[in-house]
Amino acid sequence: MEIRTTPIGLVAPAGSLAALKAALNAGADAVYLGLKNATNARNFAGLNFTENDIRAGVDQAHAMGRQVLFAINTFPQAGHSQEWRAAVDAAYALQADAVIMADPGLLAYARDRYPELRLHLSVQGSATHVDAIEFMREQFGISRVILPRVLTMAEIGKICAQTTVEIEVFGFGSLCVMAEGRCLLSSYATGDSPNNKGVCSPAHAVRWIDTDGHMDARLNGILIDRYAPGEPAAYPTLCKGRFEVEGTADYALEEPASLNALGLLPALHAMGVAALKVEGRQRSPAYVAQVVSTLRAALDAVHADAARYAVKPDWLAALARHAEGSQVTQGAFDRPWK
Repeated sequence: MEIRTTPIGLVAPAGSLAALKAALNAGADAVYLGLKNATNARNFAGLNFTENDIRAGVDQAHAMGRQVLFAINTFPQAGHSQEWRAAVDAAYALQADAVIMADPGLLAYARDRYPELRLHLSVQGSATHVDAIEFMREQFGISRVILPRVLTMAEIGKICAQTTVEIEVFGFGSLCVMAEGRCLLSSYATGDSPNNKGVCSPAHAVRWIDTDGHMDARLNGILIDRYAPGEPAAYPTLCKGRFEVEGTADYALEEPASLNALGLLPALHAMGVAALKVEGRQRSPAYVAQVVSTLRAALDAVHADAARYAVKPDWLAALARHAEGSQVTQGAFDRPWK
C-alpha cells in the first residue's frame, strides 16, 4: 500500500464560540459551524453563532492558520429560499474558507454569485458513488465531498482512486445507520424530517420517564427503549431502539454506538482521504477538546510513521468516555451493512 505524505486534515465541530476555541486549541485543522436559524442542520436552542461570534471565530482561526467551514446543510423550504441565500452571502462576507451544502439550487447560487468560494458537498447530499460525486463536481465545481457513513473501506478506496474531489469521512461520533439525506424514518414518529431539522429525535419529542425503577425513553409517546437501573442510556432514535420481535426484545436495526476509526487511520491515509470529521456540534466544549486532542495525537502518529502506528489504550479510553451508549464500532467501514 502506497503511503501518502499529505496529512489528513482534522475537522472539528463547533456549536459555540467556546467549542470553536476548544477545537482550535486542541489541534483541529478546521472547524465547522452554522448560524442560529433553519439553514443549519444543528439549529438547537442555546447553540450556534451570531455573525459577530463567527467573525471572532474566523479571526482567531485564521490567525492560527486554521480554517472555518460554514454549514448551510438543510434544504431550503418553498417560499423561503432567500433565507438560505442570505446564509451563503453571510458566509462569503464573513470570510468562510468553504461552505458545506446539499441542495443543488443553493450550490448553483453559490457557484454563480461567488465563484471563488470553495464548495463542499454535505453528507446530506447522499453521494455514495463516484458518478454522483463527479456530477456534482462538473455541475457545481465542488472541491470536497463528505461521504455518508454507510460505505466500506474498500468502497471509499475506490472512490478516492476515481475522483479528484477531496474525500472527507467521519472518524468519531454518533453513527447514522442510514444514508444521510435519504432517511425519513423518524418523521413518521415526530412529524419532523431529519433532512430539514437536522436531528432524528427533536428535543420537543423526547421524554425520559421513570417507571417502577426503570427508565423509559419515548419519542413522541412511542416507547423506544427501557433501561434497567444503572444501565447506560443512549439518546432515543427509532433506528437504535429496542423492540420486541417474535417474543425477544432486542435492537431491531442497529445498536446505539459511536463510530471510532482510530484503528483505520493508516489505511484511510494511504488511500488518499483528505479529512477526518468529528461529529458533535450539539456536544460540549469539553467533548470537543478531548476528542479532538485524542485524534490529533493519533493523526500525528500516522503522519510521523504510518507503518509503525499503533492505537494507544489511553486514546481508546478517552474516546470511549464520549461514546453513544458507551459503545464504539467501526461501523460500515469494517463490515457489510445490515
